[in-house]
Amino acid sequence: MCRHLAYLGPPVPLGDLLFDLPHALSHQAWAPGDMRGGGTINVDGFGVGWFPEPGGEPVRYRRATPIWSDPSLVALAGATSTGAVLAAVRSATAGMPVSESAAAPFVEGRWLFSHNGKVTGWPDSVVKLAERLPVRDLLTLDAPTDAALLWALVRDRLRAGADPGAVLRDTVLSVRAAAPESRLNLLITDGDLIAATTAGHGLFARHDGRSVTVSSEPLDDDRAWAEVPQDHLLVATRSTLDIMPLDTMPLEAP
Repeated sequence: MCRHLAYLGPPVPLGDLLFDLPHALSHQAWAPGDMRGGGTINVDGFGVGWFPEPGGEPVRYRRATPIWSDPSLVALAGATSTGAVLAAVRSATAGMPVSESAAAPFVEGRWLFSHNGKVTGWPDSVVKLAERLPVRDLLTLDAPTDAALLWALVRDRLRAGADPGAVLRDTVLSVRAAAPESRLNLLITDGDLIAATTAGHGLFARHDGRSVTVSSEPLDDDRAWAEVPQDHLLVATRSTLDIMPLDTMPLEAP
């Protein structure tokens, strides 16, 4: 499956997260350490979303090629620093398109979204969940993929003002009920908060009270990295980090 990461904290060069650290995202793309049966490498596109200004909206850069094959990104990442970012590399599920529009992060307003995993039985298994969405949202999905539909489900709740952590938790539990054995590691940020789930794939967090980084795999050998347990929800800011079981609270009404 895919690899993704998010960072909040003092500005850092994008190049550190994407290329320069020993197990940066580009390294995870061609030498992932833990795919859990979800593919071998992540060469079907990439995307980076970052916030140039605190409180503003993100800038997004996506391509349908391997992350290491884009010299423009190398130059851009080397010249850009940010205090908030979400980035992902993609391993497309068989039968789904390889296109720029299918690569995370997906974006609306200040929100960035990524999915690491797979919805089993796609698309039939989630037809009933899709029927809850406005028809316009279904007609304007970024791509005909499970990740794009998951983003539409999440986005619909965020628009209504629901708590971001609760939105991810409820989405995972609803999709898992409709499509058992799905892998549903979801990740969102608005530049001030990160929320993420572990539901089928790995996730690690590093938090020092001033910054937080979450990543499918540790970016280096710093012993501060801690693995987030399976079937848990992570909600973090620059100064706080909370991790709780996904089923701690009942589903909220959609």
